[in-house]
Amino acid sequence: MTTRWTLTIDCTSPAVVAAFWKEALGYVDALPPAGFASWEAWFVASGVPEDEWDDGAALVDPLGVAPPLSLPRVREEKSVKNRLHLDLQVSGGRAQPAGSRREAIRATVARLVRAGGAVVAEHHVDDALDHVVMSDPEGNEFCVV
Repeated sequence: MTTRWTLTIDCTSPAVVAAFWKEALGYVDALPPAGFASWEAWFVASGVPEDEWDDGAALVDPLGVAPPLSLPRVREEKSVKNRLHLDLQVSGGRAQPAGSRREAIRATVARLVRAGGAVVAEHHVDDALDHVVMSDPEGNEFCVV
């Protein structure tokens, strides 16, 4: 038996971080629960105070294959390296020619820098670009491979 799970990324600005991960992963905003026309309607029906309505974001894979993302607001900023991170697999792996891997990685890195990400480090194997460590707008690390 498998267990359903959600990947949770703590953040201080859920809307900013959600916009970045939508661009990075091609995810979309999660629909409100069944029977509700909007999240606002669900918040009202559930008694969520209005000042908490922007305390998080929920994203889903539009194809329903990959796990959902939860982005709750937390008070504290990120202070140490992630122990768990995402690898965005864009290059096809080491079996692909080094030039095409480099182009795919660099194109994704450029797109994500424009979306608010930052390059942390580049890693090379045998003089070929292997992967780039990046961070989202709040410093959560991930790799573009």
